[in-house]
Amino acid sequence: MEKNEMNREWFAVVNPNAGNGKARKDWNRISDILWKNDIRFSARTTQRKGNATEFTREFISGGGRKIISIGGDGTLNEIINGIFTQDYCPTTDITLSLIPVGTGNDWGRMFGIPLIYEGAVQVIREGKQMLHDIGVIDYFIGEEKAKRYFINIAGLGFEAVVVKKTNKQKDNGMSNKAIYFYNLLTSLITHRNTPVEITIDGKTGKAKIFSINVGNGRYCGGGMRQTPEALPDDGLLDITVIREMGRIEIIKSLQLLYDGTIMSHPKVDGYRSNNLKVTSGTTLYIEADGESLGHTPAEFSIIPSAVNIIYGKKLIQ
Repeated sequence: MEKNEMNREWFAVVNPNAGNGKARKDWNRISDILWKNDIRFSARTTQRKGNATEFTREFISGGGRKIISIGGDGTLNEIINGIFTQDYCPTTDITLSLIPVGTGNDWGRMFGIPLIYEGAVQVIREGKQMLHDIGVIDYFIGEEKAKRYFINIAGLGFEAVVVKKTNKQKDNGMSNKAIYFYNLLTSLITHRNTPVEITIDGKTGKAKIFSINVGNGRYCGGGMRQTPEALPDDGLLDITVIREMGRIEIIKSLQLLYDGTIMSHPKVDGYRSNNLKVTSGTTLYIEADGESLGHTPAEFSIIPSAVNIIYGKKLIQ
């Protein structure tokens, strides 16, 4: 296939395990809807973690520029990491769309992308585009430095512990919102607040924290609003620091995470910045877009207006 021909064609990255196997069951139906809507595409199905990143780089190296993520937030994250670890073209040449088939589908929720397949495909057909910021995390795995890109929200502390447990269960074939919520509650039993040093805009402070969330987007964990006022195109990261809380206080405050009023809690601090550094004497684990990563020390930064995305409705202004 000629490069200019491929440039007009979409590339569908399909994660068959997304939604606890829903993507595998529904792929033929999704494929039929795409073809019926005159959306030309080629497709590859992932077999293991990292495949979506590899497939994305290969597609771009061959001249392709339009990608459909068919899966959950983790699949989307892998594709983002493929886009930002290639040097064949500027990342702003890439257009990224989504047909959500995951359990959380938090990024798509922010942009009005329907869970009904016909509706998600119609969004792709309409082709409304905007430039989306991308977050960057420099962190450690043991003694080795690592880097990860994220499109939605990253978390440290309690959030990362819950995600790690949930991802282990996903690997064993269990995946739904109830499992995430169950892990959230049971993790409170063993979780300890962690002393950290936080640097924002060159100013350093110390605190004992329950968790930290860093967001381009507003939703995580299947609808929680940890960074409820984040904007995906303002060139800044929204940072939510939940300071030391007891188990009972956390349980009483859970509703605030879902109704978008978490910033009203007296033990929650909000910041907006293009850079955050977190260090800790004890290991503090990190997750991004629901993917378990490494640990602190970590630095968070942002690439403004970094990639084109297809959206349905701008649910945020």
